[in-house]
Amino acid sequence: MIQSMTGFGKSVVQLPAKKITVELKSLNSKSLDVNTRIPSQYREKELQMRSTIANALIRGKVDFGLYVEITGEETSSKVNEVVVRQYIQQLKNIVDGDETELLKMAVRMPDTLKTERNDIDEEEFAAITRVLEEAITEIKTFRLEEGRALEKDFLLRIRNISALLEQVKELDPERMTQVRERLEKAVADMRENVDKNRFEQELIYYLEKYDITEEKVRLANHLDYFLSSLQSEESNGRKLGFICQEIGREINTIGSKANFAPMQKLVVQMKDELEKIKEQVLNVL
Repeated sequence: MIQSMTGFGKSVVQLPAKKITVELKSLNSKSLDVNTRIPSQYREKELQMRSTIANALIRGKVDFGLYVEITGEETSSKVNEVVVRQYIQQLKNIVDGDETELLKMAVRMPDTLKTERNDIDEEEFAAITRVLEEAITEIKTFRLEEGRALEKDFLLRIRNISALLEQVKELDPERMTQVRERLEKAVADMRENVDKNRFEQELIYYLEKYDITEEKVRLANHLDYFLSSLQSEESNGRKLGFICQEIGREINTIGSKANFAPMQKLVVQMKDELEKIKEQVLNVL
C-alpha cells in the first residue's frame, strides 16, 4: 500500500501543572528534513525525538512543534529581588520619587527576572514521548488515506495509457501499410530503373526502422510492473519514479518512430497521462 508524504498529526496531554501539545506536519521532499520548534529547556531531548520521527516517517519535509503551556502554579521565571532592590536604591540616589514609581522603573532594568533551568523528569519526558508517538500514528494514518487517493488516480492513468496502447496496436498495421506505400511511391516518382532486390532490401531496412513491436511489448510490461509495485507492502515512491522514466522512454520512442499522424496523437495523449502520474509520484513516500 502506497503512502503519501503529506500528512498532519496532533496529540495533547494534560500533566498536573502543564499542558503539552505535539504537532507534526509533513510535505513531499527527496529525503527526510525535520524542522523543530521546541522550548529551550527541552533541547537536550531533541536528538532523541528527531530519531523517533526519522525512524517512523522515513521521508518528507517534516515540521515538528512541541508546545508547553503552564497551567498550574509552577513557573520557571522569578523576580530577582536583590537586583530589583539595588536598582531602586540607585534610582533613589538620582531622583526623589514614589516607591511604586521607582519599582515600575526598576523592573524594566536588565536581569530583574531570573529563569531557573529545571531538568526534565522522566515521567514528564515519558508523557512527551507518548504524545509524540500518538501524533506519529495520526500522521501515518493521514498518509495512508492520502495514499489511497493517489492509488486510485494512478490506476486511472495507467488504465488510460493501456487503452491508448491498444489503439496504437490497432493502428499499427495501417501505419506500416502507409509507410510501405510512401516508400514505393517515392521510388516510382524517381522514374528510374531500380534494382528490385536492392529496393526490397532498403524497404525491409526502413520497415524495421519504423517497427515498434518491441516498444509496445516493453511499454505493456512497464505498465504491469507499475501496477504490481502499487500493491507491494512497502511504499516506494523512488521505484515508481524509475518505472515512470522507463514508461516515458518507450512512449517517446513510439512517437519518434510513428511517422503517422493518428498514432502521434495517441502518443501525445499517453504523454499527458504520464505527466500527471509523475506529478503525483513526487508525493509518494
